[in-house]
Amino acid sequence: MVVFHMRLMGGTGTVKVKRFRQNCKRCCSEAPMVDPSITAEHITVLMRNLVKKIRIKCYNENLDQGHYDHERIEVNSPHEPAHCEGCMAGICTRAYCKLLDIMASKDTPLKALTPIFNLSAIRPVMNMSTCTNVSTFFILYGILGVDEKSQLLMTYLWLSYLCALTPVSLFQWWRNEFVHWDPIECGTHKIALPKDKFWIPDIVINEFMDENTAPDVPYLYLHSDGRVQDAYPAKVVSSCNLNIYTFPFDIQNCTLTFNSYLHVARDIKIFLARTVDHITEHSKMVMTTMGEWELLDITSHHHSLDNPDYIDELAFHIRVRRRATLYVVNLLVPSCFLITVDLFSFLLPPQTTDRSSFKMTLILGYTVFLLIMNDLLPITGDTIPLISIYFSVCLALMVISLLETVIITNVLHHSSKKYQEVPHWVRVVVLKHIANLICYRWPEDVGPPCVQQEDKPEGPNGSSGPWVTQPANQAPAQHPADRGDHVAVTPTVAVPLPGLTELQQIREYLGDLRDHLTSLQRESQLQDQWCHVGYVLDYLLFRIYLLLISCYALVIISMWCVWISQS
Repeated sequence: MVVFHMRLMGGTGTVKVKRFRQNCKRCCSEAPMVDPSITAEHITVLMRNLVKKIRIKCYNENLDQGHYDHERIEVNSPHEPAHCEGCMAGICTRAYCKLLDIMASKDTPLKALTPIFNLSAIRPVMNMSTCTNVSTFFILYGILGVDEKSQLLMTYLWLSYLCALTPVSLFQWWRNEFVHWDPIECGTHKIALPKDKFWIPDIVINEFMDENTAPDVPYLYLHSDGRVQDAYPAKVVSSCNLNIYTFPFDIQNCTLTFNSYLHVARDIKIFLARTVDHITEHSKMVMTTMGEWELLDITSHHHSLDNPDYIDELAFHIRVRRRATLYVVNLLVPSCFLITVDLFSFLLPPQTTDRSSFKMTLILGYTVFLLIMNDLLPITGDTIPLISIYFSVCLALMVISLLETVIITNVLHHSSKKYQEVPHWVRVVVLKHIANLICYRWPEDVGPPCVQQEDKPEGPNGSSGPWVTQPANQAPAQHPADRGDHVAVTPTVAVPLPGLTELQQIREYLGDLRDHLTSLQRESQLQDQWCHVGYVLDYLLFRIYLLLISCYALVIISMWCVWISQS
């Protein structure tokens, strides 16, 4: 069965037709070969037939296909008409010809393919031991998002399958005897037909985790050489093992594995129809939505096993990188600002300013900041992101800074109220060694203390250094007469002197005043001692805090820079 299409070339009235040498039962059996040239009247008849959309359908009833003489000729010259319309057109001289209207011949291809439609339930091979090769590729049209908590990658793909029925070798398709046709004879090399009329390979994506909600394409292409091309969009929600340790500078590598769900390698083998470079470049070119992700590349790997009883697999590896600008601006920069403010809070004088209230306000603000930005942080049970560790360490450093302020405040105020002197080991360790280590600058009016051994007191009271105090219970040296030392004298009669009582009262008042001033001086000296101890410790803790923050920042920045450079 062959359907012919005649085309009017225009201009000179040239018509391209097909010529066949067959037996014509309707015409004379011994009709000679007709000259292809016909008259202008015959050309007019042919033009009318084309306008009326008439197809000439030739049925070869008795002769074999080998008798066809496939030669394309041009009709330009006059000729006597033959015994039928087909012979008159120079198409055949020995054929049984029949004119059919196009409306009557529309269903002819479908009728011819009806036996093939009835075999849609089985794999379309002549021998069931023959393998069917399926060549596939896809175009990544969009990255819809990544769910870190559920570890899902949502993409939009254009899938294409080229199914050749038992090809001879890779990309060389076998021609099915029941499906092939001559594209020149029929005017087309492929035809779109419903999917439910053909057998379709059960190719699935192993990582598929949800229903495909993309629009369904109910048609496929059937090529003249027997190839079947199936293409459709797919919204793929696939499982992906996400590594968010380097968030927000992370690179994810997700895999899409294509394989037959039922057929083993002896039945179906899957091959790559395009190169991975072509797939990557085309995907980047047509990419319409990426969100916070950027496509790096797409690679493939064919899992081929020697055992034909295993399922054949073709894996695609999609590497995407997160755009980190949003997270740097919203997470890292504010955190660095708060840490910097907490660092400069050490410049506040600890004795005259309530530094602890300021630091508590900073901690409260940092906690509120973390609660607000919690939605931007990935949540997964496998690994903890490095940025979460960064925030935790920053909060811990701020708490340590607050504890340091509490300790310094206790040193400056609590010990001085008890009128306790600075222990000797504190003077040795803090005021001598640590002060020299951190290059502590003493005030101009107070020099560095001269620390002596406790068993070698110096000075009138057994103390040394700039802070020499006299105990409050130590009375000044008294005259022998004041100590009550009795001297052998001649007893006399006490004669009351005028104003003696007033002098004794003044003496008592002066003694009380001296004791009070001595107590104030001792308290002031103790405060100076503890203040300098607190200042030295504050300088020491500030430098340790600055060193910790600097080292921590350098380590974090170095790790992120290495990951960015490797990507």
